[in-house]
Amino acid sequence: MIRISPLSVLMLTLGLFQPAAAEVPMGDDGLHKPDWLKDSFKILAEDNAEAVAAGRHLMLIVEQRGCIYCAQLHNEVLTDPRVEALIRSDFDVIQIDLFGGTGITDMDGEELTEKRAAGKWGVTVTPTLMLLPRQPAEGADAARAAMAVLPGVLGPDQMVALLEWARADGPDSGRSLAEAIGR
Repeated sequence: MIRISPLSVLMLTLGLFQPAAAEVPMGDDGLHKPDWLKDSFKILAEDNAEAVAAGRHLMLIVEQRGCIYCAQLHNEVLTDPRVEALIRSDFDVIQIDLFGGTGITDMDGEELTEKRAAGKWGVTVTPTLMLLPRQPAEGADAARAAMAVLPGVLGPDQMVALLEWARADGPDSGRSLAEAIGR
């Protein structure tokens, strides 16, 4: 026989028990693999053009195996229903492994590995989000072309604000990134 305490019944009745968020599956590379990640050859100018043609924005997420902050981003922030809905409707997301050996063609046309690209971009913290504009500066690499490069983890409310700001074309929206996310 299962016994439930009166306190447990009260908490269930009041809705104070929250189901645990489902963890995002991991790939063989040790990185999280939400089903909305774009399957890409990682030719970033083409990926950006495809996103723009579909009325979307391109977002890069630089991550690494074993990163507790990447796990927090995926399991607590990107699974927030508001955030996930914005990503699914308005963003193509490409995952970059900070130490990865997969080939990538940067926005400026340079061919290099994910690891070398991250170094070129100055990314040293994971996760780092890079949001690309519809019209990137010609000849600029992804980091210099980006309308925002954000190292670390934002809370769900700030992530919603960031994605809405990017969806409104970021700096062209008339608000700075700091104003948009309240920093």
